[in-house]
Amino acid sequence: MKRIASFIAICFIGACSHSKQIQIQQTIFSSKEDEAIFTDVQRATFQYFWDGAEPTSGLARERFHADNVYPQNDKHVVTSGGAGFGVMAILVGIERGFITRDEGRQRLEKIVQFLETADRFHGAWPHWWNGETGKVKPFSRYDDGGDLVESSFMIQGLLCVRQYFQTGSSTEKALATRIDKLWKEVEFDWYRNGKNALYWHWSPNHAWRMNFAVDGYNECLIMYVLAASSPTHGVPAEVYHEGWAKNGKINELPAGYDGIQLTMNHHNKEGAAGPLFWAHYSYLGLDPRGLKDKYADYWQHNVGHAMIHYRWCVNNPKGYKGYGADSWGLTSSYSVKGYAGHAPSKENDLGVISPTAALSSFPYTPKESMAAMKNWYSNKKDKLFGVYGFYDAFSETANWYLPHYLAIDQGPIVVMMENYRSGLLWNLFMSCPEIKDGLKKLGFESPHIKK
Repeated sequence: MKRIASFIAICFIGACSHSKQIQIQQTIFSSKEDEAIFTDVQRATFQYFWDGAEPTSGLARERFHADNVYPQNDKHVVTSGGAGFGVMAILVGIERGFITRDEGRQRLEKIVQFLETADRFHGAWPHWWNGETGKVKPFSRYDDGGDLVESSFMIQGLLCVRQYFQTGSSTEKALATRIDKLWKEVEFDWYRNGKNALYWHWSPNHAWRMNFAVDGYNECLIMYVLAASSPTHGVPAEVYHEGWAKNGKINELPAGYDGIQLTMNHHNKEGAAGPLFWAHYSYLGLDPRGLKDKYADYWQHNVGHAMIHYRWCVNNPKGYKGYGADSWGLTSSYSVKGYAGHAPSKENDLGVISPTAALSSFPYTPKESMAAMKNWYSNKKDKLFGVYGFYDAFSETANWYLPHYLAIDQGPIVVMMENYRSGLLWNLFMSCPEIKDGLKKLGFESPHIKK
């Protein structure tokens, strides 16, 4: 198969408020058929956040089960992180013509209204709400307050929306202003808990009982970037270097496999790589191309991370049915025996492929991602593809195909496929002046930042 993408030289003319002002990526499909499949997958997956949204709040449901089986009676539960991915998906829907600009704006206004009035804790939203009331739904026994990681995923999306509409009509500018207020109300400094680190949770009922200081490497880089970038509740660079990077220990025992060596540890003493969503969530808006600091080249890291997953599935050391060059990708998702964190190691590979892993990696592995998508779409569509695109996960070994979806897995598909296609969300997020300032504060380099 021809390589289906070519990246042209990056040339920045200045901050952009809309993707069409700047073109930094060119996508070439090897055939009209490939492009048609690509668009159909994007369109169907986008509908999770449009037709499938919870009607009162307008936000993404935590989960949608096409068989209408909800053992926990939680169809009404919405999620802050997954809905943050969803607001970015709405921008994709506008740009692709799946919905009109006014339709998108109106839905986003509904979402912002909910976010303004729903439960918040020092500016941060909880992981889950009751979408009908805006009241927190505890994620676990002591997790009934603010979730700074999930809130950061929401803010990442909202800042893209702010940039998209900030130079539009008076109505659009008003929406951008409301979003700007929400962003500035998140008290990142509060979530330090007096330390040089950021803590994941705080609860009015249990305070810091969760005691979860977030360090890397995992999906949470965006939280530290936003915290450094906040114009109202910012944190000093020491919080990043001492908390996230653990005073340089983030580079000890780096992950690797099959000749691919990364530079950062993935919380594994054996050097195994983590689930592939780590290469997606923080980079829906944060552009990894040319993004570097003293700990990593983030483009090289993410490409390597994706290729580790690809090679693991091709090599298939555990001999699972259906693994190969056209069916690969392991991440946290539904599994045969409940939710699981699938990853390329003998302990964490359970024989379950999650389509979001390969599809959300399109920018990193275009040829390999296209091969998987075409195989699933053309040869397994009756088992894997439903009303909102590919199901969350499947196992040929277990003959397990469940028509269930999760917001946190569907959102990155829409967004990262669009970033591969046009750079839309990368351009928008990186055009935020405060993000550029925050990245400079932390010692990052990026083609989006003027030296």
